[in-house]
Amino acid sequence: MAQSNVRGEVPAVEDTMSLTPQDQEPAEGTEPGGPDGGTSGGGRRGKGGRPRRRRRVLRWSATVLAVVILGTAGAGYLYYQHLNDNIRSDDLNLGDAKDRAAQTKANAAGQTPLNILLIGSDARDTAENQKLGGARDTFGGPPLADVQMLLHVSADRSNMSVVSIPRDTLLSLPKCTDPDDGTVYPATRGRMMANESLGRGGPGCTVATWEKLTGIHIDHFMMIDFSGVVSMADAIGGVPVCVDANVYSHTSAGKGSGLKLPKGTTDVKGEQALQWLRTRYGFEDDTDLARAKAQHMYMNSMVRELRASAKLTSPNKLRKLAEAATKAITVDNGLDSIKKMYDLADELQRVPTERITMTTMPNRYVGSRVEPTEDAETLFRMVRDDVALDGKDKAKPAATASATPTATADAPAAIAVQVLNGTATDTQAAVRGRAGTIADVLTGKGFTRAVADHTAATAEPSTVVRYPSADLQADAQVVARALGLPASAVKKSTDVSGITLVVGADWRSGTAYRAPATKDTTPDSAQAINAADTSQCMHVDPAYVW
Repeated sequence: MAQSNVRGEVPAVEDTMSLTPQDQEPAEGTEPGGPDGGTSGGGRRGKGGRPRRRRRVLRWSATVLAVVILGTAGAGYLYYQHLNDNIRSDDLNLGDAKDRAAQTKANAAGQTPLNILLIGSDARDTAENQKLGGARDTFGGPPLADVQMLLHVSADRSNMSVVSIPRDTLLSLPKCTDPDDGTVYPATRGRMMANESLGRGGPGCTVATWEKLTGIHIDHFMMIDFSGVVSMADAIGGVPVCVDANVYSHTSAGKGSGLKLPKGTTDVKGEQALQWLRTRYGFEDDTDLARAKAQHMYMNSMVRELRASAKLTSPNKLRKLAEAATKAITVDNGLDSIKKMYDLADELQRVPTERITMTTMPNRYVGSRVEPTEDAETLFRMVRDDVALDGKDKAKPAATASATPTATADAPAAIAVQVLNGTATDTQAAVRGRAGTIADVLTGKGFTRAVADHTAATAEPSTVVRYPSADLQADAQVVARALGLPASAVKKSTDVSGITLVVGADWRSGTAYRAPATKDTTPDSAQAINAADTSQCMHVDPAYVW
C-alpha cells in the first residue's frame, strides 16, 4: 500500500540510532526554506514479485557492507546463482540528468577511478528491525540516510579512500523524482540535514545529493539493513574493537546504544557489533563525529579480519556470510547480479590494506548541526583528481577526457565562450579590463565567438571554466586546454547557460596563465585513519565509565 507523507524541512531527531525506545532527542529547526510536500510510497516490485518499496525503508549500515566486499573478494561462493534472487536493486540517480557530476576521466592507460556510495538508513519497517532499536514513533516512517560513506578506488587500483559525512550536515538538496509514482521533490530553498535525502524518492536522491555536494561522479551505491549487520557479524565470528576504559552507553534518560565493554580489546559480533556501530553516547565528545570514527575503526578491523583470518576458508562460513549479505543489501541496477558484484569485489581485492584510508568530511558546527569547511573542498578535489589520501602516490600519467567529444570540440571557432572578470578579493578590487583582455586571448587562439561580459565584476579565487550540461563538457575542456588551465578548473554548473570562463584572482595580470601550486595533502581536519593501523582505540567519555 502506498503511504502518504508530507515532508517539510524539519531535521531528524539528534540520535535516531539508539537501541531504546526513549533514545530520541527533540527535533531542532533548520535554516529557513524547504521543499513542497509530496507523497511517498508506491507499488515497486523487485525480483520474485517482492514489493520494491521495501528498498526505500530498509535500515542500513554501510560500514559492514563495505568491509564484506573488501574482505571476501575472490570467494567462490559468489557464483552460487541462487544468491541472485536475494539481491534488491534500485535506480542510481534520481536527480536531473543535467545536474549530474561529470563522468570520471581516464588516465593515460585508459583506467578510470571507481566511486561507490555506501548508505545506511535508520528507518524501522519490520518487527525484526524494530526489535533491534528505535523510538516507536519512528516505526514505519520515512527513511533517513544516517550513514553516508563514499568509497573511492583509484584508477590503477593501488589505493582506496573512504570519506564519511556526518548525518546532520546542512546541505541544499537537489530536485529528485521518485521513479515509482512520479512524485517530484523540488530542490530545497534552504538547507536540510543530509540524512533526509533518502526520503525524497529513494537512495538515488542521496546519490544526487552527494554529486551536488562534491562534484564527484558516483558509479554505484550499496545499502544494508540492521538485521543484516547482525547476521553478517555472526557469520564472520567476531571483529576486534578497542576502548581505553570500561564503557556503558546508557543514560538515566534511557539514551544510548546499550554497548557495554571492558577496557581493552574485545571481539564483538551479532547485536553487540551493531551496538558498536550505533554508539554515540560514550565515545569521545558524544557526537555523531565520534560515532563515525568508531565506524571507521570497525571497518578497518573487519577488513583485516576478513583478509587474514583462516576461518573464512570454511565453505560453510562463506555460504552463511553470502546468504546474509545478499539478503541484506540493495544496490543500483549496475550491480544487480552476483556476477557483477563478484567482478566489483575482484577489483577491490587489488587494493592493499595499508593503502586504505578512512576520513570524515572536515566540518564546523552551526548550532548543533555541521557544515562543510574549506578543507572539505580540498578533500573532495583530491578525490575528484584521484589523489591518494595516504600521501603515497607516485607520479600519475596525464588524464584524458572520458566523455565523447562533441562535433565542435576540435573547432574553436564554433565554441561560444562568455568571459567574466572575477579577479576581486577581500582586500583588492577587481582588475579593470581583465574579461576583455582574456577574451582577446581566446579570439587570438581561434575562439572567435568569445565575448567579454562587462557587467559587475564577480569574485572567484581561482580561474574556472563552467559548463551547464554534459554535451558541452568536451568544449569546456578545449577552452581550458587552450589557456593552459588544469583539468580541475573545468566544472559543471547549472548556474550558467553556456560555457563561461571566470578569470579568477589567481590570474590578475598577464595573458599566460600560471597555475598556482595545489595542496595535495589530506587536511588534518579529515581525521585520516589507515586500515593497517592496529593501534587505534576509542576514547571513552568518563561520564560513561563503569
